[in-house]
Amino acid sequence: MMTFFDSVVLGVVEGFTEFLPISSTGHLILASSILGIATSDSTKTFEIAIQAGAVVAVIIYYTKKILSNWSLIPKIIVAFIPTAIIGLSVYKLVKTYLLGNALIVVIALIVGGIVLWVIESYKKESTLHQELDEHEVTYREAIIIGLWQILAFIPGVSRSGATIIGGRLANIPKKIIIEFSFMLAIPTLLAATGLDLLHSYKTIGSHDVALLIVGGIVTCITALFSIKFLLSYIQKNSFKIFGVYRIVIGVAFLIYVLLT
Repeated sequence: MMTFFDSVVLGVVEGFTEFLPISSTGHLILASSILGIATSDSTKTFEIAIQAGAVVAVIIYYTKKILSNWSLIPKIIVAFIPTAIIGLSVYKLVKTYLLGNALIVVIALIVGGIVLWVIESYKKESTLHQELDEHEVTYREAIIIGLWQILAFIPGVSRSGATIIGGRLANIPKKIIIEFSFMLAIPTLLAATGLDLLHSYKTIGSHDVALLIVGGIVTCITALFSIKFLLSYIQKNSFKIFGVYRIVIGVAFLIYVLLT
């Protein structure tokens, strides 16, 4: 049975990795394995629902920007539509067969890391949209980011990683991709949490609710630091280091799985 200590640890892991292109789901699975938490429907629900804490962090951080620019809302909705349609179609498949599958996570981490490293090695910051403060995401760019986000249904791919790769290939500036990806997380993660709770609320006990509350609070606090870190980091750096990290952690995860 999961303990409150486990909930705090997983909250820190989720909060710090949710917005980095390194796969929060993959890290939660790895952390759960190290902590000796057996995979079950309740732990899978925890791993999905705990993302609500990250959503609260984004709302806290970006409410002022969204309210001062209402044109962002329909673009966020447009970007979310592909995820909503596919999500309803593959929910059972993802939760039953993919979520918790260590091999799929390892492959996704390594392949995603290689792709991100290659793109960042050869992709220069586009001269397009040089005035970043004046540029707003277009509907075309919103659709592109939304379509790439669909890949995040594969555990280990990373929602942030998929949107960053898609955005970079479309010549969208780094800061624009990151901030839009943050805001797109609001409907995406809320929908994922709501959908799962709708299917599993009958099996959730009072202990599970308490674990989710603790984990969600820890996730929110940690996510706020993660958002600030990433926004600061990308000012002078590329995403290449995250690609390298994904490969390293993927290989380490593979070795761990083979030895346990």
